[in-house]
Amino acid sequence: MKLTDRVDAARRTPLGVAPTRPVPSAPAPAPHTAVPGPAPAAPTPVRQPAPRPAATVAAARPRDPLAEFKGRAAEQLFERIGSKINDPSLTEHALHDLARSELLQIVSEEQVPLNSEERSTLIREIGADVLGLGPLERLLEDPDITEIMVNGPDQIYVERSGRLTVSETTFTSEAQLRRVIERIVGKVGRRIDESSPLVDARLADGSRVNAVIPPLAVNGSALTIRKFSREPLTVSDLVGFGTLDQNMAALLQACVQARLNVIVSGGTGTGKTTLLNVLSSFIPETERIVTIEDAVELQLQQDHVVRLESRPSNIEGKGEITIRDLVRNALRMRPDRIVIGECRGGETLDMLQAMNTGHEGSISTVHANSPRDAISRLETLVLMAGMDLPLRAVREQIASAVDLIVQIGRLKDGSRRITHITEVQGMEGDIVTLQDAFVFDYSAGVDSQGRFLGRAVPTGVRPRFADHFAEIGIPLSPTVFQPPIPMRAAR
Repeated sequence: MKLTDRVDAARRTPLGVAPTRPVPSAPAPAPHTAVPGPAPAAPTPVRQPAPRPAATVAAARPRDPLAEFKGRAAEQLFERIGSKINDPSLTEHALHDLARSELLQIVSEEQVPLNSEERSTLIREIGADVLGLGPLERLLEDPDITEIMVNGPDQIYVERSGRLTVSETTFTSEAQLRRVIERIVGKVGRRIDESSPLVDARLADGSRVNAVIPPLAVNGSALTIRKFSREPLTVSDLVGFGTLDQNMAALLQACVQARLNVIVSGGTGTGKTTLLNVLSSFIPETERIVTIEDAVELQLQQDHVVRLESRPSNIEGKGEITIRDLVRNALRMRPDRIVIGECRGGETLDMLQAMNTGHEGSISTVHANSPRDAISRLETLVLMAGMDLPLRAVREQIASAVDLIVQIGRLKDGSRRITHITEVQGMEGDIVTLQDAFVFDYSAGVDSQGRFLGRAVPTGVRPRFADHFAEIGIPLSPTVFQPPIPMRAAR
């Protein structure tokens, strides 16, 4: 007999709920002789309102006795140890031991016939529901999944190889989803409630988390997890994925080692942070690096790294530490490099000023769809600092501070490719002048699987900063900038 069948057969009543007495059936009417007469009028059909999508999904889902038992056991366990989950005097190990002993008692009360292996599996899964991340645990362990999107308790999407699919995994209730969210944000000292219904956080492995709860999330709490590889990706990995080629990798390595200021530009989910990690790996071990982020997710491998993280305000609206505060403070920490996870506000002005005042070699990211859009985006962010600066002065700051823009995009086939490597040459009149060194070539088309066959190719223009490489002894072959020779048509 399957475990599900045994749980169903042994089921009594939900834990902590009084049994419901069966309603006696009405006695059968006495037989009588039918009397002819008019047929009764058919009842008027009542139009039922269309069910909501979530209700439709729940109604269509087959009954799962094992899932029902696990849900009841999880609720009972949470009632018994709920107040101790956030007890600072209890270590994680002690909390799991307590939960295991309570679960053993709960399972024995249900009197479900289980062997030792089934009992251990059941206790582990229920413990994950209450003390861990519940149904998300197995999704987080899947190395092929790069993003998890929870659109309420009944719907979870995952991203594999750049494509979205619906997962069969779901939460048992909105309450279970809320407990998972509160456990995630509580681990990093954040809070989420009706007064602060959205939050950014991170998991222990550095994965980025965003959560939104009602009333902002109308169809139930929403949770988005951007997973990161447990082993940081290297430049060789990106070359293998087709994100860039060897020539581009050699150029980017030379730019970082020559202390050029680099901006990584791209849309949401294009791989900006991954590329920022790879670029940071080119920084010499002898230099002091200060990283500044909203939620720590960079995975720098150097030893001399100081990691700073912003802090939201507390429940009284006090104690907030912004990215801008951290950038200003970082200038007093004798950094050789400043790496900012993302520029999204007035801190952009402080970053540009730092780049212009002796802190060369800084790296950051910005949301933009092209190198030209990245310049416009930086202009807008500088103006958000509240300084009454003329637009030409802002552009001069950008032109003198930023040396290189690396544009990365996610193509329609789901692959992530570097589409531009662009030099910022300076000002020409009131315009910031740009010059592409590499541009993605779409002319090769797609293969039978819909995957783009093109790649980023040199434009043939040698950047001005290439002369600086030779001056400081950084070798870079001039063939890096030679465009590919077009193949002649076969005769």
